Amino acid sequence: MTRIVLLSGWGCDARLWQPLAAHWPDRREGGLEVSTPDWPGYATRPTLDDPEDIAALAEAMAGDLPAEAVWVGWSLGGLLAAALLDHLPPPRGLVLLGMGARFCDPEGVTQEALVTFRTAFRRDPEATRAHFLRWQLRGEPSPRAAHRRLLDLLGEVPAAPPATLAAGLGQLARLDHRHRLAAPPCPVWRVAGVHDPLLPPSARDAADIRLADAGHCPMLSQPLALADDLAAIALERAP
Repeated sequence: MTRIVLLSGWGCDARLWQPLAAHWPDRREGGLEVSTPDWPGYATRPTLDDPEDIAALAEAMAGDLPAEAVWVGWSLGGLLAAALLDHLPPPRGLVLLGMGARFCDPEGVTQEALVTFRTAFRRDPEATRAHFLRWQLRGEPSPRAAHRRLLDLLGEVPAAPPATLAAGLGQLARLDHRHRLAAPPCPVWRVAGVHDPLLPPSARDAADIRLADAGHCPMLSQPLALADDLAAIALERAP
């Protein structure tokens, strides 16, 4: 059995991955085992005492991130998964979906833009989260349809408390894996939608797999293509 672990990003819990469920191919005897654990603080999972403590995060997630699996981290989930490489046995492979070695980039989302967003979040967490969910969908073929699908999956209630979401914004600002990923302990693949509005053009162009007609949320707009590409990595490319 080949294992894939899907890890969600900021403001979204594991329900985000449901559109992929009907599209996983079965390419060899044993097939795929796909798990979608929530991060601490999301859905019904208890919040960490310090949501920004990576060592505590590693301890909480150790049972969900086996070394024999391929870890797929979307958006902030990719940054967190890369950070856990320093604390957990490395997986068969790491997929950074919609994320580079860092979040902020002068050609993409700037540090100044993130500071402004964090300030708005402190004033009104729910409205700012709702704005972000719409904003990240600008690159999808039909942003309105993608937004309706996202709300159908997640509902209107935030998936995590404000303290956990605020910590995630801090991690987006702080985590920078350029040095770590220059010599990673496992194979790393970068997957990006060709119209991802959160990635700088250089990161989109350098991705190992570029998803046509998709933006930051290909699990909503291109679930079949995404499932097929992730399965190919797990079944055919990962050692």
